[in-house]
Amino acid sequence: MRIARRGFPGIAALLLLLAPQAVAQSDDGLVTVPSRHSPAETLSRFEAAVRAAGWVVFTRIDHAAAAREVGMELAPRTVLLFGNPRAGTPGMAATPTLALDLPLRVLVWQDAAGQTFLTRSSGSDLARRLFGRHGVTVPEQGQAATEAFLANLARQATE
Repeated sequence: MRIARRGFPGIAALLLLLAPQAVAQSDDGLVTVPSRHSPAETLSRFEAAVRAAGWVVFTRIDHAAAAREVGMELAPRTVLLFGNPRAGTPGMAATPTLALDLPLRVLVWQDAAGQTFLTRSSGSDLARRLFGRHGVTVPEQGQAATEAFLANLARQATE
């Protein structure tokens, strides 16, 4: 039984590496994708995909670095803020409170076993939670297009 317990996380990690297209989407609107790459490489690849799409990378928030600065340890946890000012600016001009929730963001993180993941919001979650709370309605076609776009960026970063 001891061997099985030790072996299971290794098998699970191997399966995740062999099937990077596996996606976990929960009811909370988060989509988590395993990455074949380190956290730093996953972030770099995501940034490159964002820029190739003509979007802007605004900043990285490195929570692990902040933890180190106060003498604490935290596995890699980096949030990347990105967006499209041509799309976001008109929305923020019409609905100023959108600026609280834009730009969009992804989280690249590493678990205790060393596996890297990318977590993002789904297109429907962004429509419901982010835009909905500001009174902005996003039609289903827009939600689907957002989902496809974000899934493509994540795929480029993780595969």
